[in-house]
Amino acid sequence: MAVNTDEFVKTSGTVGFDAELGTVVQSVTADEMIATLELDPKLHQPFGIVHGGVYCALAESVASMSAFFWLQDTGIGGHAVGVNNSTDFLRSVSEGTVTAKSTPIHRGRRQQLWLVDMTDDDGRLIARSQVRLQNLEAPAE
Repeated sequence: MAVNTDEFVKTSGTVGFDAELGTVVQSVTADEMIATLELDPKLHQPFGIVHGGVYCALAESVASMSAFFWLQDTGIGGHAVGVNNSTDFLRSVSEGTVTAKSTPIHRGRRQQLWLVDMTDDDGRLIARSQVRLQNLEAPAE
């Protein structure tokens, strides 16, 4: 399956949970994805800072899309689904833009492991996720 990267970047975040969250893909290749998320009070927990689940969800989306692009680029095909997400929260923020960047740790026939670093407007690391994904075959047509 050929994936039109420009079209993907243009339409990403317009449907489903990514649209609700506000995820915007800035760039994507088989080796890296960069996405941003504008923070607002609807993403806060009761103490006025961003809820940790926001970072987990953003990391899962970025890692899953990164894994998908790698599968397409290599000709393996199919897609990948998250099976484990471990996120460390390093610095609290309440406003601004979060930038998430994915980096592959392991990409194999059955599973992939991606690191997702999330930074604030000043480039400070605010959260880091390690997301393990299961590669699934494309459904029969």
